[in-house]
Amino acid sequence: MKKHNCRTCGFRAKYDRNPGSILGRLWRWHAGWCPGWNGYMKSLPEEERQQLAKDYKMAKFL
Repeated sequence: MKKHNCRTCGFRAKYDRNPGSILGRLWRWHAGWCPGWNGYMKSLPEEERQQLAKDYKMAKFL
């Protein structure tokens, strides 16, 4: 099983601290198509995946 670094990603942390920043918006755009993020989301338990999808407004994971 491939290990995903998405949980501790510094780029994602920038979004969490300030979603409206340039780097925060860039991460959000990146996460929309990133194969690593998609794999990470699919590897999560249903409840955790649903919560992250709501937090990050990612309808494709709901």
